[in-house]
Amino acid sequence: MLVKELMTKDIVTCTPWDSARVAAMSMKEEGLGAIPVVSDPADPLLEGIITDRDLCCGVVAEGKKGDGIEVWELMTAVPVTCEPEYTLEECELLMQENQVRRIPVVDKNGRCIGILSQADIALHAPAAQVAETIREISKPSKAQHNIQFQKDYFYCGTLHEEDEILLLNRRRQLQREIEVVR
Repeated sequence: MLVKELMTKDIVTCTPWDSARVAAMSMKEEGLGAIPVVSDPADPLLEGIITDRDLCCGVVAEGKKGDGIEVWELMTAVPVTCEPEYTLEECELLMQENQVRRIPVVDKNGRCIGILSQADIALHAPAAQVAETIREISKPSKAQHNIQFQKDYFYCGTLHEEDEILLLNRRRQLQREIEVVR
């Protein structure tokens, strides 16, 4: 079975400049545990992913106010992704190796076109396969090298020079628009 057959296609996204509160409200309203982060919903180049755990650990546990923190400060800037043509087994392996429960699905240009969750797999894969995935995902976390997301800097783990330039230009344009509004 292919990822494109199981993934959620109608996704909710947020931008790096949305407040943590906006992201949390979207998750609450839609019943989601994670939201892909894109600069422009009309051209959804994936920049990261933010989870309910990111919000809990980065806002609540730190005693901060959700309106005073932007998504880029909390999100995972280099999320594990898959493509729609990946098999269910390939995606499960990615989840196991990276200990993640949700994987954004991107096209060949890095645009987010869906998301595949552990729940999607649980509804379609054989029980033994699901059990193995859950077991691997639930092991104690591996040490991670956190890449800090910074405004006007783009890093996705692979070189996509044209997308990087487009993204930087889009960020600068959005920042100018924000400054004009203020």
